[in-house]
Amino acid sequence: MANIGKYEEAMLKNIEALYKSKSLEEYQKVINTMDRIATAEADKWEPYYYGSFGNIMMSTRVTELADKDKLLDAAQHRLDKASAIQAGNVEIITLQGFIHMMRLAADPATRGQQYAGLAFETFNKAVAIDSLNPRALIMRAQMMQGTAKFFGTSMTESCGEAQKALDQFDSSEKPKNPLAPIWGRGNAVGMLKECDDNE
Repeated sequence: MANIGKYEEAMLKNIEALYKSKSLEEYQKVINTMDRIATAEADKWEPYYYGSFGNIMMSTRVTELADKDKLLDAAQHRLDKASAIQAGNVEIITLQGFIHMMRLAADPATRGQQYAGLAFETFNKAVAIDSLNPRALIMRAQMMQGTAKFFGTSMTESCGEAQKALDQFDSSEKPKNPLAPIWGRGNAVGMLKECDDNE
């Protein structure tokens, strides 16, 4: 960790805290810190990205639809700021797909038509930019699996994509950017376990 600056140091500490967060309070505390860092470092996309990720994670821990939407709106607001700083970033695009996916999951019966297509379109865009990005692959695989379950069709394709994602998680080199996202491996492992159970 030689020669990392104060920004990186603060970010690494808070990214670690974010990944370890369990409660809404813990997430909110990290998000507030990320917002302060973002204000001080106006040209950096990462604080907004991780703030958005925190909001998405919080949305999985509330039950009321209105509360979920409020948190996903906050996630979108922060992600828009990240995107304004670095449009075309595969991680930002993948997180955008994640927001669409969570809006869909919050109310599939009424939102399927609107958000399923949006989520697929966004994940496909991310994979087109970087076909080996493990987060883009696993999120798309999860969408594919959800669709297969909904229609009662084979999960072979989604399971194959999940395996490809896991291979990338396990083989990809350390990112050049020490602040790059590393989440998602657990999603791949969990999904593959489900694939094995359904064989």
